[in-house]
Amino acid sequence: MFSRRVLQSLLTIEERFLPQCSYFKCVQKDIQPFMRRMVATWMLEVCEEQKCEEEVFPLAMNYLDRFLAVVPTRKCNLQLLGAVCMFLASKLKETRPLTAEKLCIYTDNSIRPQELLEWELVVLGKLKWNLAAVTPNDFIEHIMRKLPLPEDKLDLIRKHVQTFIALCATDFNFAMHPPSMIATGSVAAAICGLQLNSTNRSLWGDNLTELLAKITNTEVDLLKACQEQIERVLMNNLREGRQQQQKQQQQEQGGPRSKALDDQDQSSTPTDVRDINL
Repeated sequence: MFSRRVLQSLLTIEERFLPQCSYFKCVQKDIQPFMRRMVATWMLEVCEEQKCEEEVFPLAMNYLDRFLAVVPTRKCNLQLLGAVCMFLASKLKETRPLTAEKLCIYTDNSIRPQELLEWELVVLGKLKWNLAAVTPNDFIEHIMRKLPLPEDKLDLIRKHVQTFIALCATDFNFAMHPPSMIATGSVAAAICGLQLNSTNRSLWGDNLTELLAKITNTEVDLLKACQEQIERVLMNNLREGRQQQQKQQQQEQGGPRSKALDDQDQSSTPTDVRDINL
């Protein structure tokens, strides 16, 4: 299952499932990058709350990006599109897929099940029914099995890698990256973050990067840049999370809040997808 032949096959076909263009520049006029991020964060929260398989969210984001790369879409339909993409991805990956009714509830019933089912056919048509896309999750085991990692840490490493991959899926800057590069960069970031490189010389700095680059035929410089980008996104998310926590604490304690903070809340709270009229 984790043979070199399977890995090579994944590497050969992975770019077929990338978006055709950086669509904010050439296709979308009504949708902005921050809107994509908000709907992606909402989708991730739905997947987590419903305890979906780890592959569902990255796969749903792949569908969303591929659709937006070919179809100019109004911002009022973006959440509907996100729901449809989760619907399709869960059908492919879950034994008990998300239902149309449940997804509509997560939109505060701003969409109807019938609408979701109609859009399902539209999305399938635009994706040419090519739903078995290669995602970064497909590479995790192939990469980890070729590294000298401690057996007792494998589950922890895997969990960190999956978190990094989900984080990348919420950030449009990674949308055009090959899945193998995101997976490899996420494995590198996880190993460094968990400081597993301190106990094994082959996992030190450049040694690790070169070993990972060889496994997935990635250029060392590109892999380093991808890992650094992932670590930056993580730091930004942690910082935003802390700021959000402080704001909530201030609110609970009845502390003074400035208008600037209130305005920032309106534009940056990921759960309030409806508040920006998507």
